[in-house]
Amino acid sequence: MRTLLLTNEYPPNVYGGAGVHVDHLSRELARLIDVEVRAFGKQDVTDGRLRVRGFAPEHDLSDTPPQLTPVLSAFSRDLAFVAAPTDADVVHCHTWYTHLGGIVAKLAWGIPLVVTVHSLEPLRPWKREQLAGGYDATVWVERTALQMADAVIAVSEGTKTDILAHFAVDPARIHVIHNGVDPDQFQPRPTGGVSEAGLGVLRRFGIDPDIPYVLFVGRVTRQKGIIHLVRAIRHLDPGFQVVLAAGAPDTEAIGAEMAAAVRVAQAGDVAAGIPGRPGIHWITEMVDVPTLRELYANAAVFCCPSVYEPFGIINLEAMAAGVPVVASAVGGIPEVVVHGQTGLLVPFEAAAPPVAGGPSFDPKDPDGFEHGLAGAINALMADAGRRAAMGAAGRRRAVEHFSWSSIAAKTVNLYRTLLEPQE
Repeated sequence: MRTLLLTNEYPPNVYGGAGVHVDHLSRELARLIDVEVRAFGKQDVTDGRLRVRGFAPEHDLSDTPPQLTPVLSAFSRDLAFVAAPTDADVVHCHTWYTHLGGIVAKLAWGIPLVVTVHSLEPLRPWKREQLAGGYDATVWVERTALQMADAVIAVSEGTKTDILAHFAVDPARIHVIHNGVDPDQFQPRPTGGVSEAGLGVLRRFGIDPDIPYVLFVGRVTRQKGIIHLVRAIRHLDPGFQVVLAAGAPDTEAIGAEMAAAVRVAQAGDVAAGIPGRPGIHWITEMVDVPTLRELYANAAVFCCPSVYEPFGIINLEAMAAGVPVVASAVGGIPEVVVHGQTGLLVPFEAAAPPVAGGPSFDPKDPDGFEHGLAGAINALMADAGRRAAMGAAGRRRAVEHFSWSSIAAKTVNLYRTLLEPQE
């Protein structure tokens, strides 16, 4: 059996959870079947049963309006994906960036189409800030692919519920297969304290290794809720640091909003009665895995304030590193973080998506959510014993329930059901 994975992200071009997913899934699948990956970039790798090829847009987009360029360049690459011959038995798409390629492959090659849902465009209306009318094209191609797919993989039960709420998809074609984590890649801090590698990373970013810190990892985007965490800093107790590994803003506007919020958190705002706070470290670069591993391992608490999160691989990474998690209770997060055992969940009520051109997506009660984040973080930072117990429980849960080998096996079994003769 041979599968063709279509993805926008693949190493070295990985900037989010979908890229991490395809990276690990492809390598585990290749232990079981032949795998070809077609991705954005210049990759050209053959490793046993795994073949990876990078593709560039085939059209001249130099005169395309900037907000439309990401969408049209993705569609251009999709056509390049399908123009190259393949002997695959099934085509498996990841994120809307590849859906046009999957649709054409299914129709032109006559092979089953599988779509993994890492997120849903109707639940990310803030992307109109980034893509303008291109957002409507992403919604269209996602809807078409999901409704044409022979099988849809939801990365959580919450995602399955969202799919059924927004798309005309037969429930029998939706299969829940969770994301995973590599427990060898993310491990707890050594019992003797901060390692030499960890000290190097912390000192590089000005983080005091003798003062505990709460960590955020993610892009500067509405979805990840980073602005709410920054605004919650004013409610945090003194005595610990805040580390924000937050790069790659979706737009200049949200990047500027983030910078302004961090300045207020650091320096305060006398007129608004907001005190400044020392020990806030904003890492604006997209860090590599070895750096990320040390940031996780040495954190006292990890915070995931997402306003929308179908699964949240970052929470699994933190748990694998033995770090308790404070997260918003949205999407698939409650399927990963067990409240009171591996971390604390903070209620979040999302506003209805705005009409076209309307205001940005935001919670109905941002102050309440931000107070909730701060209260949960303060509770754990004040109790080292509780943190240790939750961290150990999180590590066990990550190892026992979210291995990539299990996820790959379930995926291959799904492929086989699609290729079996139908009665």
